[in-house]
Amino acid sequence: VTLHLNPISSVHIHQKPLVFLLNSPLPLVWKLKTERLAPGIRRVFFVSLGSVVQFETGNFSLSAETEEKFFPEKNEHLLQWAQKEYGAVTSFTELKISRNIYIKVGE
Repeated sequence: VTLHLNPISSVHIHQKPLVFLLNSPLPLVWKLKTERLAPGIRRVFFVSLGSVVQFETGNFSLSAETEEKFFPEKNEHLLQWAQKEYGAVTSFTELKISRNIYIKVGE
């Protein structure tokens, strides 16, 4: 699955830390494609067991962290866990089948 990340239109270059929980019932390779995300900013990708994140060539991967995590099974429990762990959830998306996911990040 390719995860496309770019800033909302009102933000020229996104310069804030991000945390993503990438959960799947089956192990996946998450391919990351980014546009206009500032280098050197901490970005964390938690993936379900057996999954991996592949970064584009460049220095984005130097400031990104990937960690396998056991997530709650049901989406409601995953959302509650994320809110408890991080204090807020700004976006939650569930897809049954997808090869490309497009996410706008910003304020």
